[in-house]
Amino acid sequence: MSLLTPPNRTRGDSTIGLINIVFLMLIFFLIAGTIAPSLGGGIALMRLSDPQTQTPPDALVLRADGQMELDGMALGDDASTGAEAYLASLTDRSVARLLPDRDAPAAVMVQVANALRQGGAERVVVLGEK
Repeated sequence: MSLLTPPNRTRGDSTIGLINIVFLMLIFFLIAGTIAPSLGGGIALMRLSDPQTQTPPDALVLRADGQMELDGMALGDDASTGAEAYLASLTDRSVARLLPDRDAPAAVMVQVANALRQGGAERVVVLGEK
């Protein structure tokens, strides 16, 4: 009787299956990304320093340095004071229009919007460009 050990079988690398799975996931996400609807452009804020930019007469303008303007007159950089002056100039205080510069600080924009809401504006509309 012979007590020979059977020859050792080497198992194939399991990395081939892993590569296949990763490749299939890559294909799935590429296809899912092209099929999914885009979220839209949202608001594209404009540069107020552009000479072709015309500001609407009924909008509170927020410059890049945080200064607020109304019809070309400076209102300062205090959010509550600027919001009060702007709301006092409106005949219909239900909708406030805010035109921020692209480089305006976001924190200042939020402060101004909150001050407009606290001052009595039902809605604050942020204006942008098409």
